Amino acid sequence: MAFAITQTCCNDASCVAVCPVNCIHPTPDEPDFGTTEMLYVDPGACIDCGACADACPVDAIFPVDALTGPLKAYAGINADYYTGRDPLAEAADPAPNFHPWNPPVFTRTIPSDLAPLDIAVVGTGPAGMYAVEDLLLHTNAHVTLIDRLPVAGGLIRYGVAPDHPSTKKIGETFARFHTHPRLRLRLGVEVGRDVTVDELAGRHDAVIYAVGAASARSLGIPGEDLTGSVAATSVVAWYNGHPDAQPDVLDLSAERVVVIGNGNVALDVARILITDPDELAGTSIAPEALERLRSSKVREVVLLGRRGPDAAAFTRPELLALTGRDDLELVVDDHDPRTAEAIDATEPSGKAGLLRAATREAVDWSVAPPDGRRRIVFRFHSAPAEILGDTQVRGLRVTGPHGEVEIATGHVVRAVGYRGTPVPGLPFDTGTGTIPHTGGRVEGRPGTYVVGWIKRGPSGGIGANKACANETVGTLLDDVVAGRVRPARRPSSPLARFLRRD
Repeated sequence: MAFAITQTCCNDASCVAVCPVNCIHPTPDEPDFGTTEMLYVDPGACIDCGACADACPVDAIFPVDALTGPLKAYAGINADYYTGRDPLAEAADPAPNFHPWNPPVFTRTIPSDLAPLDIAVVGTGPAGMYAVEDLLLHTNAHVTLIDRLPVAGGLIRYGVAPDHPSTKKIGETFARFHTHPRLRLRLGVEVGRDVTVDELAGRHDAVIYAVGAASARSLGIPGEDLTGSVAATSVVAWYNGHPDAQPDVLDLSAERVVVIGNGNVALDVARILITDPDELAGTSIAPEALERLRSSKVREVVLLGRRGPDAAAFTRPELLALTGRDDLELVVDDHDPRTAEAIDATEPSGKAGLLRAATREAVDWSVAPPDGRRRIVFRFHSAPAEILGDTQVRGLRVTGPHGEVEIATGHVVRAVGYRGTPVPGLPFDTGTGTIPHTGGRVEGRPGTYVVGWIKRGPSGGIGANKACANETVGTLLDDVVAGRVRPARRPSSPLARFLRRD
């Protein structure tokens, strides 16, 4: 019986590396890698060895016959990826493997007498930890891992929804490096407050910044700053117990909350706000947030998207998990005929097709949500025009095929993307919200590198950071070998003693 990859796939390709028959695709050297929602096991080639399941850092791989509930659909999802593909077409003699292997490629040349490097990595999220993993496993470098927060984890700890425990498990993989003999972990150290970029550069042979994209993008519409209009970044921080989170970011007294955006973060926020608090009690949700949710009056969350359901930003696995729940109702606002057309024209397993079972309703936004089960309403082909209210949000004016419509609500959550913030002392591109670089090398700062969202912008999930880190570390090593970064032992200094303190 074949194995199948399911909802929590992180796309970091750990499973690809251990598969003895190359039956997991797309691989990192294939064009589709990084663009598909997940990786897929070829059921016709899988030999049921289970090596991929053992290697998966997020428990996303199971035998097909062990799939239950909504996960059963992943047997077909994995198989559908290979429909119309002939993996044997280019193999003259595939035995004993079912797929042709590409010739080995060695992208790094490291001299055997290379002196041990002393490298600082700023940021303990996935991007920083993939860089740390690469350095510790493939070089003889000593690493100082720095984070401004008192607890390590970054996006894994404070960005992944608490009801996604399998996704959070990758944090355990990263945490094993925290006690590596060549790593010093320094928490509560903020660049720009406790240490400058010049001081870090003067103490280390190279510095890699993995500081992410922690701020929220702006909508640019009137009323955005009203009380009751909050960024999804603040809501995510609140329910995950981020040290910087405001305890009163949501008052939850409104029966209807509108979330502007339809990506995975928007789905996360909607799901947490509408889920029975008793079901969240066994998760990693912040106790203060759980207590607030127990007294919540929210009965309806509206997801507002500019585009249609076939072009929504959320991934199919996240929507599939939502459609499999029987404790809430999914509703599609039937205000625009293009929405129904897209849903009906898409295969049932497609992104839009997954909404076929949802209730279709011409919602009257001027009245309160109906009594009964809690529900999530999808309103597609509709853009926000103005957040209404004097000092407090009382509604949202949105576009529609027959003119603008006002949605009565007391809260608006803006989930339209993340944005990087400047690091004092480093260049910054205000247009992209990133640090300018070439292959991870910061322009005009020899020995300084970037990785993750501050490098490429807020795109890609957890696993995308592995290839990103590989590129940056490769660039760093190329610079060392070429003499552009010269390892040198430095005398002790107050900064060195600060970073090495226990």
